[in-house]
Amino acid sequence: MGAIPLVCGGGFVVLLLAIVGAVIALYNRLIVLRNRVDNAWSQIDVQLRRRYDLIPNLVETVKGYAKHERETFEKVTQARNMAINAGTVAEQGAAENMLTGALKSLFAVAEAYPELKANTNFMQLQEELTGTESKIAYARQFYNDSVMSYNTGIQSFPANLLAGMFGFTAREYFEIELAEAREAPQVSF
Repeated sequence: MGAIPLVCGGGFVVLLLAIVGAVIALYNRLIVLRNRVDNAWSQIDVQLRRRYDLIPNLVETVKGYAKHERETFEKVTQARNMAINAGTVAEQGAAENMLTGALKSLFAVAEAYPELKANTNFMQLQEELTGTESKIAYARQFYNDSVMSYNTGIQSFPANLLAGMFGFTAREYFEIELAEAREAPQVSF
């Protein structure tokens, strides 16, 4: 008779250890997903910084040919500054929408100057900006995929119980809100 309580007690310990192990594994999985989202955002930030660094050079190159287009240059500079200073994902998305529109205006100005279109510096800057735009698009996609995995992870049962206890909260997607900004910029020279 003494063996029955011991077996039941041993079974309870094994069950308790299994539950603790599952909680630890689930918590660690949520940490991995959260870190993946943070890393993905960092990758977007790297590409956006590169874009912001290219823009002043592009503006200065165009300025040399189109001195009377001051308003366009100011809009590009203002949009760039807003994007640099954005604090949240939503603010960043809105600022990027403005910057994309301002760059479209800048390229439209450049279109009117054939000698600018033939300028080697301008062509290199345009090529670098195009490459950076592709990298930004990929980084946005990776970020949004990571956010989807993370949000699904913290909203699924039983992880949602643990996520609530440890303060894991849903993240925002990095979205383009303006319909015209959803289209790829058309640059033809």
